[in-house]
Amino acid sequence: MKFGILSDIHGNVWALEAVLEDARRRGVEKFVNLGDIFYGPLKPKETFQLLQTLDVVTIQGNQDRDIYDADSTQSEKNATLAYVLHELGADLVAWLRALPKTLTLADGIFLCHGSPRSDMVYLLEDVTRGFPVVKREEAIMGELNGVNATLILCGHTHIPRVVQMSSGALIVNPGSVGLPAYADDLPNNHAMQNYSPLASYAIIEKRGRDWRIELLKIPYDSRSAAEQARRQGRDDWAHQLSLGRVTD
Repeated sequence: MKFGILSDIHGNVWALEAVLEDARRRGVEKFVNLGDIFYGPLKPKETFQLLQTLDVVTIQGNQDRDIYDADSTQSEKNATLAYVLHELGADLVAWLRALPKTLTLADGIFLCHGSPRSDMVYLLEDVTRGFPVVKREEAIMGELNGVNATLILCGHTHIPRVVQMSSGALIVNPGSVGLPAYADDLPNNHAMQNYSPLASYAIIEKRGRDWRIELLKIPYDSRSAAEQARRQGRDDWAHQLSLGRVTD
């Protein structure tokens, strides 16, 4: 069985459609969704509707939590958050709240958004220099917090990556389906950039005792996504979606 690994869709239904078409052409029947599903100035409701057509296991991410934890003051100060809340409605926000934060599947697969201990922590990357560098193995082990699965799937950084630990465990980040670049000020100012607008996802397949991992980059109608971001007053998102780079 091949699994398509999705993460950080951020309401980009155009990218999701292209990724699903590619995955099905490659024989993928089941999917895993690692969270940060809707937040952004794009198409959150349509994204949910498309996901409902899949055989998919879903966990929540930090920006899913931001949506269901939002109060009126936060939404008044954040037009993008207010837009997402309006588009989703109360029932879909409740659906988000009910999603697990981590999950263990068969065949020793562990799912998390950031790291096993926090949806806000990058499991693999150190960003103290302002850009991502893979952590030393002992630092990654500390973030694993005792999880000893043979395959660990994480998202959050939007950077596709495969890291094999000395134990033999594989850690896979499929990258972001829907947002190829962003800037953040936590834990310090840094930028995560893929340098192209292509959508990212992964395919995993168990062959005997080993996992076969494919990291894939898929073209899609990024122009329509960028135009939607501009309509919502988010020129920064439009730039990131168009170029895979943060605003200069």
